[in-house]
Amino acid sequence: MKLLLMMLLVCAPLLASAAPEVRVQSRLLPQAEVVVGGTLSMEVDLLVDTWFTAAPILAKLELPGALVTPPGGEAQHLNQTLDGKTFFGLRYTYQITPQTAQSFTIPALAFQVQPGQGSGLVTLNSQPLSFVAKAQAGAGNQPHLVANALTISQTLQRSHEPLRVGDSVTRQVSIQAQGAQAMLIPPPAFAQVPGLKRYVQTPSVSALSDGRGGVLGGQREDSVTYVIGEEGKLSLPAITFTWWDASTGQTRTASLEALDFEAVKGSYNAPFSINDDLRALGRQAHVRLSGHGVLLAVLLLAGAGLIYVARPWTRTALAGYHAWRQRRHTAWLASADYAWQLMRQQLSERPLQLSGLYLWVRRSSGKRTLSAFSDQLSDSTVNRSLDLLKIRFRPGFSGDAPPANMLETLEQSRQQLTKGTDAPLPHGLKPLNP
Repeated sequence: MKLLLMMLLVCAPLLASAAPEVRVQSRLLPQAEVVVGGTLSMEVDLLVDTWFTAAPILAKLELPGALVTPPGGEAQHLNQTLDGKTFFGLRYTYQITPQTAQSFTIPALAFQVQPGQGSGLVTLNSQPLSFVAKAQAGAGNQPHLVANALTISQTLQRSHEPLRVGDSVTRQVSIQAQGAQAMLIPPPAFAQVPGLKRYVQTPSVSALSDGRGGVLGGQREDSVTYVIGEEGKLSLPAITFTWWDASTGQTRTASLEALDFEAVKGSYNAPFSINDDLRALGRQAHVRLSGHGVLLAVLLLAGAGLIYVARPWTRTALAGYHAWRQRRHTAWLASADYAWQLMRQQLSERPLQLSGLYLWVRRSSGKRTLSAFSDQLSDSTVNRSLDLLKIRFRPGFSGDAPPANMLETLEQSRQQLTKGTDAPLPHGLKPLNP
C-alpha cells in the first residue's frame, strides 16, 4: 500500500502536465446571400490553451468562379473562454468575391499549429462552409463594385501660381470602399480636355485596415497631370462614380464636382540658370552647332572614313610615287644636265677641277677626249676653248684669270652641240654614216 502511494506521488507532476488543447473555428460574414461582385469574409480562429511557439501554417483556398485574397501577415489576437477554459488564439480573414451567380462550397481546410508544451505540429481541419451568389438586379451576371459604404474625394495641385501656358495641374482622386477588395475598385474616368495635354499616373491600391490586423475594405488613389497648352479659362469635368450598396441592395452614385482654373500667357522660366551652373563646372557656355557646321563635321567624318578604308590603296600609291621620284632622281644624276651643273660648280672652285667637264663631254656627245669633242664644234669655238685651256693649265698660271670666259665659251659650245643633235631630220631617220 505504501509502495502504491509512493508511485502515485512520483507520477502526479506527469499527470498534471497533460497535452495542450487546440481548436479551430470558421465562419462566413455576412452569412446571408451575397451578390455578384460583393465581398464576404471567412474568419478562421486558431485557439490553444497555452501559447504559440511558431506562426501557424495556413491552408490555401481556391474557389473556381470567385476571387480569393488570402490573409496578410497580420492577425487579430483573441482571448476567449470555452467550456470554462481560457484559450488564446489568432484570427485570420480570407476575402472572397464571387464573379458569377452560383452556389459555392468551401471544403474543409487543414491548418497546422505548434502549441507550447506540445510535442510538435498539430493539424486542425475546419468545417465545410457554403454560400450562394446572386446576380445584381438589372446587371445580369456581370460583376460591379459592391460595397457597404463608399467615400470619394479629390484635390487639385498647381505647379505655379498664377498658372501660365506651359505649367501643369494635377488632379488626385481617392476612393475608399468598405466591404470591397481594393483590386476590384474601378478607376475614375479622366477625360481629355481641349487645350490641355493629359498624362495619367500609375494608381496606388491598398487594403483598408481597421488598425487591429483586420481588413475593412480597399482604397484606391489615382492622379492625372494636365499640361496647359493655351491661355484662358479652363475646366476639368465632373466625375461620376456608380456602385452597388450591399446593405440596401440599391445602386448609388457618387460625384466629384468640376474644377475650374485660368491660365495666363507667359513664358516659363527655369528656377535656376543653366549657364551659371555650366560656368561653375568650368564651362563658359553652351556649344551651339549650326547646320553648316554639322554638315561640315559629317563630311569630315565621311572623308576620314574613306581614308581609313582606302589605307591599302594609299600605301600602294605612295610607294609607287616614291619609286617614280627615285627613278627621276637617278635619271637626273645620269644626265648631261647634271654633268653641266657639276662642271659649272667645279670651274668656280680653287683649284680648278675638270672631272665635271669630261663627264659633260662624254654624256652630251659620247666622246671621251676633248680633241674628239672639238671635231663637232666650229673652228672659232674650238680654237677659243683650246686657248682658254692652255692659258688655264700653262706652267706659270697664277689662277687669277676669271672662269667667265671659259664658261661663256663652253655655253656657246653647248648651244652649238644642242642644235646639232636635237634638230629633227625631215624624214625622221638618223644619218646612215654619221
